[in-house]
Amino acid sequence: MTAPTVVKQQADPRPAAGPAPARRGRRRTRLIALLFVLPALLLLGALVVYPVLFSVGRSFFDASGTRFVGGDNYTEMFRDPATLKAIRNTTIWVVVAPALLTGLGLILAVLVEKVRWATAFKLLLFMPMAVSFLAAGIIFRLAYDEDPDKGVLNAAVVSVHDAFQGTSTYPTARGRTGPLTQDRDGSYRMTASAGDTVTLPMVGVLPKDLPGDASPARTAAARKAAPGELRGVVYLDFTPGGGGRQGKVDAKESGLPGMKVEAVRDGETVASATTAADGSFRFSGLTAGPYTVKLPESNFAPPYQGVSWLGPTLVTPAIIGAYLWIWTGFAMVLIGAGLSTLPRDALEAARMDGANEWQIFRRITVPLLAPVLTVVFVTLVINVMKVFDLVYIIAPGPVQEDATVLATQMWLVSFGGGNDQGLGSALGVLLLLLVIPAMVFNVRRFRNSQR
Repeated sequence: MTAPTVVKQQADPRPAAGPAPARRGRRRTRLIALLFVLPALLLLGALVVYPVLFSVGRSFFDASGTRFVGGDNYTEMFRDPATLKAIRNTTIWVVVAPALLTGLGLILAVLVEKVRWATAFKLLLFMPMAVSFLAAGIIFRLAYDEDPDKGVLNAAVVSVHDAFQGTSTYPTARGRTGPLTQDRDGSYRMTASAGDTVTLPMVGVLPKDLPGDASPARTAAARKAAPGELRGVVYLDFTPGGGGRQGKVDAKESGLPGMKVEAVRDGETVASATTAADGSFRFSGLTAGPYTVKLPESNFAPPYQGVSWLGPTLVTPAIIGAYLWIWTGFAMVLIGAGLSTLPRDALEAARMDGANEWQIFRRITVPLLAPVLTVVFVTLVINVMKVFDLVYIIAPGPVQEDATVLATQMWLVSFGGGNDQGLGSALGVLLLLLVIPAMVFNVRRFRNSQR
């Protein structure tokens, strides 16, 4: 038998054709991806990275930018009262605004689900987001105007105040010196006795400001008082067209209706009256003796002008209120989106177990929405740290320093008259350092949610 022949195959010394084309394909893919990303990277570098690095470097130089001063700008930043006030106001913004917005957004998102026209309601609340901060600032600057004839908020406040407290009848009226004596509290008085008829001349009231039912006071002044009676008339001692006699009731001079008059004896008010259309008043049943006829200060109190919304005390809360108007719809929509993903079977099971709506909201809805609430809160924290437009536009010049935050202070120091870009850059670096932790937290939160 012939032994079988074993044929040995020699290995091909050339490398396999597979890996090299694969590597070339990966390189090509990376190159194409880099080409697509390159414009964005260039813009990011030009608009973000370079300004950040330049500001950090500029913060170590003086106002002129020629002399290296090290950390002097950072030291000066924490010694400047205006900067400390900006840090304080920024802290108020960070503590108050995001918490209020998140709470309002949560409440509205829950309530909107029970409203028939939920979509229209959401649209109305979200519409302010379409308004720029500049336009919103102008709107609220007018709304907060202290003049009730211009500011809608003060017009409402004054209307409510006057409805409950009333208003003075003649705020500009003043007593004619001589017959009348003015007290320190603004009231006017004269001395008379029972059985007398007195005249109380007033000035400072324009004829056009007289009530429509005001009538001439001449006839009332001519009436004689009976025994035990004290009569008088309060009138405008001014004759239209001139020719009247000072201190005398002339034929064309009008009475002042609605004026409160008191009869005072031994420091106590024994009688009071309100003048009629012709300005007349009468006290009856008086015993003999002298009395003080008094026009109380309430007749001449200046009208209530409302609240100084843009004063040093309330300017920051007022601006935060404008911010809430703009961003409440944003918080409501985001939280509402999270609310729509909640498992309805858990809510229905809780209702079947006897839980009321408040218990469901507190123990089921809020815990399940915690990730969404956290994202909304941190996003708003980042946003309020950078707020600039509203503060700069709404706060008037005299209280600009009382309302300033870090962003406005940075601009004011650098370009708004301070012309110290070294200190302004230090403020910008401080603002960046405050924002970075919140940004990192939000990015990690987004990554965890994607996993």
